[in-house]
Amino acid sequence: MKKYEFTLILKGRLELTEEIADELFEAGCDDGSPGTAAGVFSIDFHRESDSLEAAINSAIANVAAAGYEVDRVEIEAGAMPQSA
Repeated sequence: MKKYEFTLILKGRLELTEEIADELFEAGCDDGSPGTAAGVFSIDFHRESDSLEAAINSAIANVAAAGYEVDRVEIEAGAMPQSA
């Protein structure tokens, strides 16, 4: 499997709290680093998967399982998958 790096931007004006971090972790986002900046809540993922699409879809499903909604996905230009 390869490791893919991408960022999910969540909908709404959320502030990172311990409660939200715990909800995301328990829902399967343990390979993501949540944070907020300028009122934007994002989670930087480093997810192992067979494909980028599968990695993103599973991360979106984990966020939804925690009760939150994804606004968009961001991928850095030139980001290449890494062998695990």
